[in-house]
Amino acid sequence: MTSFYPGPSRVYDDIPKYVADAHRQGILSMNHRSDGFISLCKETVSLLKEKLNIPKNYTILFNSSATECWEVIAQSLIQKESIHIYNGAFGEKWFDYTKRLIPKAKSVKFDLQEELNASELVYKTGEVICITQNETSNGTQVSNQIIAAIKKQNPKHLIAIDATSSMAGISLDFKAADIWFASVQKCFGLPAGLAVMAFSPKAISQIKSIGENKHYNSLLFMNEMIDKWQTSCTPNVLGIYLLMRTLRKVKAINIVNNQVVTRFYIWEDFFKRSAKLNLLIENGFVRSYTVLTITGNPVLLKKVKDNARKEGLLLGEGYGAQKNETFRIANFPSIQEKEIAKLMKFLSSYL
Repeated sequence: MTSFYPGPSRVYDDIPKYVADAHRQGILSMNHRSDGFISLCKETVSLLKEKLNIPKNYTILFNSSATECWEVIAQSLIQKESIHIYNGAFGEKWFDYTKRLIPKAKSVKFDLQEELNASELVYKTGEVICITQNETSNGTQVSNQIIAAIKKQNPKHLIAIDATSSMAGISLDFKAADIWFASVQKCFGLPAGLAVMAFSPKAISQIKSIGENKHYNSLLFMNEMIDKWQTSCTPNVLGIYLLMRTLRKVKAINIVNNQVVTRFYIWEDFFKRSAKLNLLIENGFVRSYTVLTITGNPVLLKKVKDNARKEGLLLGEGYGAQKNETFRIANFPSIQEKEIAKLMKFLSSYL
């Protein structure tokens, strides 16, 4: 079965070999305070910065999932108020979860066909502005340029970005925001159970200034431990090892970005020829490069998904408000050209 589900999605073909290597090398039983783990952590952080073009002065931390990232940001960086800008289910979940911890958290909803206007997003209150860069539920994205403009308009705020469905798939301007995070089960091409966070010096300074230390995964403690190339708790050592091995092999993000975007335009042209299966997002300026959301008659969509599974092709179900009227296709780097060709051939009979 080839998974086009937008997370967890297809993993790289070398993952089984890397797992076997981890077992043989004793990684599965590695003590996270050992010299071996310190070496593993150093190399993984170095490769993340090199391959993804993350600024050298940004701090990398590891978590279990993007959901945990929502929590640690709320508990360690938001004292009174955050502003959540979103147009889909995952951005809304981030807001809802934060509001449980920070009752004064505010939401700013925009239409899924709308391109954000940074000049209208200026805030006098709140500490953190939260943006979902790539909304997995509906296949939209917020560009690097708009994120940078929002940051420029709000110099006193920290800008936090959920890039779960885009990090390691497209080029992100990490300097345009202060906090970036993503789970690895999407564009990283890895099994679920690990998340990567990147913090600007401004964000680290704020973490230290607030000094929140009530939780085992408080960002203050996590930052203190990463200074020693360690983690605050026993981490997913295998996940970090698989991340390191994968990063050694993948090409630099500008090359990966070009491959992903080229594939996206091929998919875009493919669905433009269809009268029955259409891209949900009509505004090409806000279409995600990594998640395509396809809409059509619900009866036809079910038939397509069921028959695709029989052909060994797993399509993503619709999600959130678009659950019954869409299916989704992952356009992640780990998916091979021949697999895309097979799916296109299958879908051609339904256009």
